[in-house]
Amino acid sequence: MPRLSRVVAFSIASLAAAGAAAADPPAAPAPAKPKQAVIISFDSARDISQWKRSRALAARTGAHFTYFVSCVFLLSPETRKEYTAPRKTSGKSNIGFAASKQEVADRLEQINLAASEGHDIGSHGCGHFDGKDWSKADWLSEFGSFSRILETAYSINGIAPEPTGWREIARNAVGFRAPYLSTNKALYEALPKAGYLFDASGVSKGPARPATSNGITHFSLPQIPEGPDRRRVIAMDYNLYVRHTGGFERPSKADEFAYRTYDAFRAAFDAQYQGKRIPLELGFHFTLMNDGAYWNALERFAGEVCTKPDVECISYRDFVLRQRAGEKQASVGG
Repeated sequence: MPRLSRVVAFSIASLAAAGAAAADPPAAPAPAKPKQAVIISFDSARDISQWKRSRALAARTGAHFTYFVSCVFLLSPETRKEYTAPRKTSGKSNIGFAASKQEVADRLEQINLAASEGHDIGSHGCGHFDGKDWSKADWLSEFGSFSRILETAYSINGIAPEPTGWREIARNAVGFRAPYLSTNKALYEALPKAGYLFDASGVSKGPARPATSNGITHFSLPQIPEGPDRRRVIAMDYNLYVRHTGGFERPSKADEFAYRTYDAFRAAFDAQYQGKRIPLELGFHFTLMNDGAYWNALERFAGEVCTKPDVECISYRDFVLRQRAGEKQASVGG
C-alpha cells in the first residue's frame, strides 16, 4: 500500500504540472518598439554661418536634416531676373536675393557639403510668395523655376567649376514646404506632376503619422503644449517667437525663451518616446530670433535625444524612401 500511495501521489503531481504547463505557455516576448523618429528641418536656409552651425550639430549628434531651400538665394543682383514668379514681373521676390556672386558661391558650397554628408535638400519654392490663390499652372511654374535655378546655379552665376554630381543633388530635391505653410488644392495637384514625393506644409493638433495619397506623402508640423499655461503652438521657431514676444526682439529674456522652448520640445518628445512613437517634427529658420533662443534650445534638445540608441534624427526624404521601400517589400512578400 505505501508503494501504491507513492505512485498515485506522483501521478497526480505529474498531471498537475503537465496541466499547468498546458494552461500557461511561456509568454511571448513583447514586440520591440520602433525607433523614435525626430525630423528636423530648416526653411529658406540663407545664412552661411547657420549652414555651418547646423552641419556641425549634425556631426556631433549623428542627425540628418532637411533643408528647404529658397532658390532666390542662389541668384545675385546681376542674375535675379533669371526668376519670374507666377503673376509677377522678373526679378521680384518677397525675401530678396543673394547679396553677391560670392555669397551664392558660398551657399552652393554649403548645399553641396550638406548633401554629401547625407542631408536632404528640398524646395521652399523661390520667392517666398503666398500661393494660396495660385493655379496648378502657377505652382508648376514655381517648381520649374526652382528646379532649373538649383540645377544650373553654377552656370547661371558664372561660378566654376561645377562640382561633379551637382545636378544629381538638384534632381534629388523631392520634398516641398510651402512658404507661410499656405496651401491649396492646386498645390496638391501640381506636386506629383512636378515629381515630388512629399510635402511638409501641414499642421496637426499633435504629432501625426504621415499619410500618402496621389503619390505624395503628407507631413504636418505638430502643435505642442508650451509655456506655463501649456497652450499649444506650432513646433517651429517663428511661431514660438511670435508667441513669446509678438515677433519683436527681447534679447534680455533669451535664456527664459530657450528654456521654455527646450521644455516644450522635450515634453513632446517624451510623450512619443514613452508612447506610440509617432515621428516628432520640428521646424526652424536660419534667423536667430530672440538672440538665438530657439537655436540654443534646438542644440540642447538634439544633443540629448539624437544620440540615444533607439532614436533617429532623420530627414524627411530618408523617412519617406524607407517607408516606401518597406511597403514595397511587404507587398512583394505577400
